[in-house]
Amino acid sequence: MNKAEAHIRIEELNRILHYHNHLYYQKDTSEISDLEFDTLLNELIALEKAYPDLIQPDSATQRVGGTVTKEFASVTHKYPMLSLSNTYSESEIAEFDERVVKSIGQRTDYVCEMKFDGVAISITYKNGILAQAVTRGDGVRGDDVTNNIKTIKSIPLKIQGKDVPEEFEVRGEVYLPYEMFERINKEREDVGEALLANPRNAASGTVKMQDSSIVAKRGLDCFIYSFLKDGETPETHSAALQQLKNWGFQVSDSYKICKSVEEIWSYINHWGEARFKLPLATDGVVIKVNNLLLQSELGMTAKSPRWAIAYKFKAEEAFTPILSVEYQVGRTGAVTPVANLAPVHLAGTTVKRATLHNANEIERLDLHEGDTVFVEKGGEIIPKITRVDLSKRKAGSKRIEFIHACPVCSTPLIRIEGEAAWYCPNDIGCAPQITGKIEHFIQRKAMNIDGIGTETIELLYQKKLISNVADLYTLTYDQLIQLDRFGEKSVNNVLAGIEESKKTPFKNVLFAIGIRYVGATVAEKLAMHFKNINNLKTASQQALLEAPEIGIKIAESVVTWFSNPKHTELIDKLAAAGVKLELSENEIITIDSDLFLGKSFVISGVFEKYDRDELKEIIIKNGGKINSGITGKLDYLVAGENMGPAKLEKAQKLGIKIISEAEFEKLLNG
Repeated sequence: MNKAEAHIRIEELNRILHYHNHLYYQKDTSEISDLEFDTLLNELIALEKAYPDLIQPDSATQRVGGTVTKEFASVTHKYPMLSLSNTYSESEIAEFDERVVKSIGQRTDYVCEMKFDGVAISITYKNGILAQAVTRGDGVRGDDVTNNIKTIKSIPLKIQGKDVPEEFEVRGEVYLPYEMFERINKEREDVGEALLANPRNAASGTVKMQDSSIVAKRGLDCFIYSFLKDGETPETHSAALQQLKNWGFQVSDSYKICKSVEEIWSYINHWGEARFKLPLATDGVVIKVNNLLLQSELGMTAKSPRWAIAYKFKAEEAFTPILSVEYQVGRTGAVTPVANLAPVHLAGTTVKRATLHNANEIERLDLHEGDTVFVEKGGEIIPKITRVDLSKRKAGSKRIEFIHACPVCSTPLIRIEGEAAWYCPNDIGCAPQITGKIEHFIQRKAMNIDGIGTETIELLYQKKLISNVADLYTLTYDQLIQLDRFGEKSVNNVLAGIEESKKTPFKNVLFAIGIRYVGATVAEKLAMHFKNINNLKTASQQALLEAPEIGIKIAESVVTWFSNPKHTELIDKLAAAGVKLELSENEIITIDSDLFLGKSFVISGVFEKYDRDELKEIIIKNGGKINSGITGKLDYLVAGENMGPAKLEKAQKLGIKIISEAEFEKLLNG
């Protein structure tokens, strides 16, 4: 395919992919399978790789990210993003209505909308194409996070519709659905990282991540709630919302036109209960004057519009006595205190347990046995204890002290400097750590062993058939067929799944063995750098730090893990079982020369002859190293067209050698 043909095909693929994205995210329907969609997307990726100058600003490939932004440019909002006045009472809503009526001299309709708990974003479209996305910031200036917002699939990159203005702006709330929040926390738990507190904080942190490819994997979503442009606009806010829906924006169907304070309060009461069935966090209701001309007439104060107000739901809170405190041990050995409570109804569910997080939290609350505590679930997935009702504390009640030994194996707990959690160091003899490691090992992103679940692992451990992950490969038909609920078919499925897992790539195996801080991405970096388990096992801390994007915390963890004889014995058993502990030939980048040995590179921008992945491969093949960011130790910045100005400025300040594509070729040719 020549360049002209590629141009036509790229335009056609983008049109097809935008159409199917629109159907899926705005119409809740699909005309093709996920496989067919991915095949089209992969074809587009390949063509753009071959002809990078043909990449369109609204390309469907922008959804998968890949841009790294070290510093976010500050942008002045064309229309200030003011905060809303808040209220918690019906009387203040009535006062708001009275002020509006008095100012405009007539009664008016209002639009009530759910106030979703996320991150406000302002998105500008020019000629129907997403041009810029900016955070609220201080209301006057925000950060340019365009590359990250493009990864959100429900936000159109190109408007599908008629009569689209040459330039306009939409406002919306970027949020993290509960399901995604729980998945991310499971992944963080897998590598021993602290859990995210709530979906709102997680969404805020994700929007400001430097690597848009990571943002794409987080699964952010967005509801659009406002339309702004110079000149003529629809007459009402509700008409503007309908126009936005027609253009392919995701607008929540929960909004309603209300004609009186009574109707507003009815809406609030309804969603005060119904919100707990939504798949995302909410914290109130926004009430807006519907007529846009009247909005303009009412105007703004210095801080907020006079035509809108936010009713904030009070955080769901209940008080109940603590019955006991128990301590759970996770896969990494982290010990988490959990309070068992007298059952209490909260946020649509009956709560019997609440996390106490760690020893610091118990000390902060000054908990005593039998205390009556306030439990809150506002904006949180997991109920938490916020404070103690001291008026109900029994005289002489004993203070709750955090334990000093593991509740399962009695091993003295340790605390790692700089961390709040206490750990059980007995990772090879503590039952919940053993079973937790095996559960981690079999999961889809690791060894992906079908036919085995949590209950099966517990049963196999109790029957002393497994005590570590390597023991899975010694299980026999005769052992399994004797177990309860195991028929011939299920036994064969388990054994087939275990046998199939021996084909799992080395990078997955490295993630599966459960070294602390070594998640799936880090495991891939280590696998590609060290090639096999023996090289990794014998690597010094300094050698590990020379691997791409490996910091001191990960390096120390890897060295510590392999220094344990029980762990090296485990690796030997996996090797004997036939598990892949090295890269296959087609995964290895062969070193052609030592031309760039000891030299480090950062690649930025768009190039004429190569794409960035090709340049990286050339550098690695010639003994060089690719860095993720610019530091004083960097040797070369290979600069292409449209590279980030912040990156260029930093390199210049640090005196880094900046070379063009042509200069790189000269370097390559000696």
